[in-house]
Order: sequence, then C-alpha cells, then structure tokens
Amino acid sequence: MPDVASVLAQRLQAAFDTVAPGADPVLRPSDRADFQANGALALARRLGRPPREIADAIAAAAQLDDVCERVEVSGPGFVNLVLSTPFVERSVREMAVDSRLGVERTLAPERVVVTYSHPNVAKEMHVGHLRSTVIGDALCRMLGHLGHDVVRENHIGDWGTPFGMLIEHLLDVGEEAAITKLSVGDLTGFYQAARASFDGDDEFKDRSRRRVVLLQRGDAETLRMWRVLVDHSISYFDEVYEKLGVLLTDDDIKGESFYNPMLPQVVKDLDAAGLLVEDAGALCVFPPGFTNREGGPLPLIVQKSDGGFGYAATDLACIRHRVDVVGATRMLYVVGAPQAQHLEMCFAVSRMAGWLPSGVEAVHVPFGSVLGTDHRMLRTRAGTSVKLVDLLDEAVARAAEAMAERGRDAALSSEEQRSVAHALGMGAIKYADLSTDRVRDYVFDWDRMLSFEGDTGPYLQYAHARIRSIFRRATEPAGAEPEPGGERAERGSVIVLRAPEERALGLSLIGYSAAIRAAVEELSPSKLCAYLYSLATTFTTFYERCPVLRAPDETTRLSRLALAETTALVLSEGLGLLGIEAPERM
Repeated sequence: MPDVASVLAQRLQAAFDTVAPGADPVLRPSDRADFQANGALALARRLGRPPREIADAIAAAAQLDDVCERVEVSGPGFVNLVLSTPFVERSVREMAVDSRLGVERTLAPERVVVTYSHPNVAKEMHVGHLRSTVIGDALCRMLGHLGHDVVRENHIGDWGTPFGMLIEHLLDVGEEAAITKLSVGDLTGFYQAARASFDGDDEFKDRSRRRVVLLQRGDAETLRMWRVLVDHSISYFDEVYEKLGVLLTDDDIKGESFYNPMLPQVVKDLDAAGLLVEDAGALCVFPPGFTNREGGPLPLIVQKSDGGFGYAATDLACIRHRVDVVGATRMLYVVGAPQAQHLEMCFAVSRMAGWLPSGVEAVHVPFGSVLGTDHRMLRTRAGTSVKLVDLLDEAVARAAEAMAERGRDAALSSEEQRSVAHALGMGAIKYADLSTDRVRDYVFDWDRMLSFEGDTGPYLQYAHARIRSIFRRATEPAGAEPEPGGERAERGSVIVLRAPEERALGLSLIGYSAAIRAAVEELSPSKLCAYLYSLATTFTTFYERCPVLRAPDETTRLSRLALAETTALVLSEGLGLLGIEAPERM
C-alpha cells in the first residue's frame, strides 16, 4: 500500500503540472491541517503571478475527493489538506493486516555497500567507534527492509608499519603472555607497551622495521604471528559487537590486508592513465578543485617517497573492488566528518580513472563527535579515550539500577531482569546517538539517556511494554494477544476513529512508511527516531483519554485494541530497524 504522503504528493504533482510542469508541491505535515503544500509561493515568484491565484488553481485541479475532506487555500498561498476520516480508517485497516505494516519494498533495488565501524587490530574499540557502528548498523537494517541488497563491510586496520613493532613486542613478552593479554581485552595496554619500546629502544626500532619488510614479503613465520594478533583482536571486537547487538560478523571483515595485493596495480593503472605526478619523491594525483591553505593544488598521495602505500591507495583499491567485483551501485562510507576531504578526493580520483562510473554513487555519511557533560570530547578522568566495552557494561549496570528504582514487573525472573537491563542499556546508548542529527555532536549524559521520560530509548521501550500489558489484562477472546507473526486481520477489520485522539493516532500510524523512506533517503536514522517518539507520545494521549478495555461498546473496544496493537507492532519493528530491542515486559 502506498503511504499517504506519496498518494498526496502524486495527486498534487499532477495538479501543479497543470500550472507549470515539474514544479515541486513542497508537501509537509502541518499543525494547521494534516498536510500543507507550500509550492505555490515559489512557483508564483517564478511565473510572476499572485501566489493565492496559483494556489486556487492547484486546489481546483487536485483530484483528492477520495482522500481529503477539505482542501483549502490559506495565508499567502498555502494549500491545506485535511484527510477524510474514512480514508484514514481504511488506511489504518490496510496497515494493520499487512505483514510489512504498509512499508512497500523499493521498485528499484540497489546493491549498496556500507562500510562502517572499522576498528584497528591491537587497539581498543573506544567511544569514537560508537557512532560509526550504530549509524551504519541502522542504515543497513533500514536499507535491507526496503529491499536493497546490502553488503556490510568492516574495513579494519590490520596492515602496515605498526605491525612490525607489534610482532616484535609479541616476541619479547612471549606468545602465550601476549595471547593472554589480548584475550582479556587489554589491547590498548599491549599497543602502548609496543609503542614505548619502539620510541625508547633503537635496537627494538630496527628490529621492527626489518619485521615490516618480512611481513610485506610474506615471510611465513611473520605472517603466522601477524595472524595471532589479528585473530585475537577480531575475537575481542566480536564480543563488543555482541554486547552492542549489531549485525557485523567476521564474514563482513575486509581489512587493509585484503586490499594490499591490489595496490601495485592501482599505481600502475593510474600511471598508465597519465594521472600520476611525482612530487617530492611521492607519486600523487592532483584532482581539480582541491587546494591547500595557500591556494595551491592539493595532492592525493598514492605512493610515498619510500615506496610504501598510503591510505589513499587502499581506499582507491576499495572503490575499484566494490564496483568491479562486488557490483556495488552505491557505496556508503559511515566515517567521521574530519575525513570528508580525503574521501571526496578519493572519489574524484576514482572518477578520473574511470573506476567510479556514472550510475555508481559513492557517498560520505559523516557524523559528529560524542561529548561529555562538559561539552568536550568524552574522556576518562585520566584523559584517555573511553573504552567502548566499559561504556556498554556501565550502561547495563545503570539500566538495572534504573529498573530497580522504578519498580520491576513482578513477573520477571532474574534472568529476564538481566535481559531487560541489557536491552534498556543498549537502547539508551543507541537511541541517544541515533536520535541526534548525525552531523551534530551530542552530549553523553547518563541521567538523560536512561530516563523513562522524554525523547529516550527507555521511554519508547516502556511505551511498547505498556501497550503489551493491555493485552495481558484483556481476558475476553477478542482481546487475547495473538501469537507472534500470527494473523492480524481480526483486529484490523474494525477501525473506527470517532474521538480526536483516535484520529490523531490513526494519522500518526499511517506515517510510518514515509518516516522510514525519509530516514533512508536522507541517510539519517534520526528521522525514524523522531517519528517513533511522536507516535509514542500520541499513543500516550490516546490511552489517557480513550479507555481501551473499558470502551463504551464492543466496536469501539475492538477498534482501540487494533490501534493499540498496531502501535505496538510499529514501535517494535521501528526500534528493531534502529537495532534496539523492544521488551514485552519491563
């Protein structure tokens, strides 16, 4: 079933085309009506005609009798649209019995490669990895739900000069001791000790450099020790991903080592295309439009003066492989905002080389930083980066405390209490991140994030659990809760929206599909978060003013049960698309 916004947009577009083909109706929800089209104002300026005159013509031409009960022109030329109650009722009924809750799959599926998370081997995952991981995970879930073929890629740092010192440090401390240290999650301590030896011991530094050469030449014993570092680091990353509840698996890993054999060919082909320029001994490409602080051309360094390859060479090989081998038609790079220029230069060079053809899109999905309550970068008291695993464990512990203070559902066993505390903790962290416009920084505030009031993950999770409790209290057969995945037609067959709060909830429900599409089109999970919060608050008003189990008559009772269940389903599915669990009890 097409979502309401799409139906209105199509009808209005036809009306606008009678005045000026291709003009944008500029349709959006409105407080003065259900929707408002503001496109007449821009069209009036373009045509040099009074905006109300154009708005009147559009209102007269719009074929909306079966959708709207009122189409009115107001103000300087706004077209206000009030949906008819029978249309809203019919739309909610169709949504309630639809296994996809009215969300249609795209008619033009793409193969979308999403690269996100990308931690470094032998380095701790810290709070800086949080945003990339949860934003990328949510985008993968939403894109997949719309029917796109999503390829997840975790581009870990598992190659390069640091591995010389890491392997030599492994030899110094002993392989068994090193494995123990890595297995307990002290990756940072292992790396820092290796760095200290490298910086303070010339003999260790020389050994490390020779070890890098052996690694690059494929020496069997060196590769075996490198594999030890990689495997134990990946096992630790997996523990973090499991706690966080994201989709990434070992099969999604495409480290720098995977692309390393491709780098000489990248240089060779750029040279054959006449794009390489030697600059201070380094081989570079100067894509047009990029300048340094002095206004001179800015190089993308592909091969360094010592013959080594930089990050640019790897990123160019990534693009080439994703297009030629994986078959990507779109690539999303969920990477921090500071990498914007580097990525744009890589995209530009790939286009120059023909590796990023027309019809294939590469998009940087930037995000801001996580700040402490002092509005500075979130750090420990010692001034170091916060370990992500410590943050997640603290979230669960604080969620358990919040549950105890609020009062747990008496029916929850100890195991269920732990499960709910985990869901609440992860939901609080993820929702605080995802509900913020991703390009903005946000403040990591435990008290606000774990609150059961306001725009938070626990508020939405509790809203879902509270709705589910309605059905546990309903003893009549008509109110019995269906089995998960069972038929919803019985409830959906009765939808009557007499009270204003019922109509408001119905109107909110049928906006679900549009919210998902907006989130995907703008690559912004915050759009879906905002919708779910609005739905939950609308349901709260409905529940306070419209008795469900004690409705005045059976028809109203069944309708309100259907509204409640559909709301619960949307909250559960919508939170799931954000990677957040929706417990049945809390």
